Order: sequence, then C-alpha cells, then structure tokens
Amino acid sequence: MPLNPDPAIFRAVVSTIVPEAAALDDQGWREIHQVVEALLRDRPESLMRQLRIFLGAIQWLPVVRYGRPFTRLHPAARTRVLAHLENDRIQKVRVGFWGLRTIALAGYYGRPQAAQAIGYAASARGWEARG
Repeated sequence: MPLNPDPAIFRAVVSTIVPEAAALDDQGWREIHQVVEALLRDRPESLMRQLRIFLGAIQWLPVVRYGRPFTRLHPAARTRVLAHLENDRIQKVRVGFWGLRTIALAGYYGRPQAAQAIGYAASARGWEARG
C-alpha cells in the first residue's frame, strides 16, 4: 500500500475510526486498500510522505502516555489518541487527522458491500434515478 509500509497501523486507525472494519476479512481489507490506492493515485509524493509520517507518529506517540505503540493499545485508548489528534491545538495536526479520517471513511464505505449495506446506489442520473 502506498500509504504505509506497515498495513497494521492503517488497519488499526481504520478500525478505530470505523469500528465495523475490525470484522472485515482479508478480502474486505484488500477492497479498502484498492479504494484508498485509487483515491491517492494522482496525489503528489509530498502528500504521500506526509501521510506516512503522520501514520508513523500515530503509531509511536502513544508510547509516551501509554507505554505502547498505537497498534498494541486497547480500542478505548486508541479512540482517545485519535480524539486528541482531532482536537489538537496545532492546526496542521488537526488537518492531518481529518485528511486521514476522510481516507479511512472513503476506503471503508467505498467498498461495494458497504455501499449495499447502507443502501447507497449511485447513478449518473442523480436524484432522477430515485423517481
């Protein structure tokens, strides 16, 4: 995956943002990765580097408070870590979190099974398709 060489960090983040993702099988995770790769395909390398650095920070910053990296935290502690980033006093950290959150949500809900589960049926006809 272009986002992070360690998919465990990305899985832990996605599973924290979208708890239902924890129940996905390998095929479901492959689909998430495909959606995310398509989403990021044309993004500049500088953005990709920032995302990798941000994921690395998410992995190792909890060691200061919890004595463990993000992937080894209990789900409640993971949620607290991400909530702190979401509300951090530094704008760049908040922006990074919201960008990563958007990627996680797009990856999960961009899968065909998730779209079906929530009743999403996109159409080129837009609202006219409902009538």
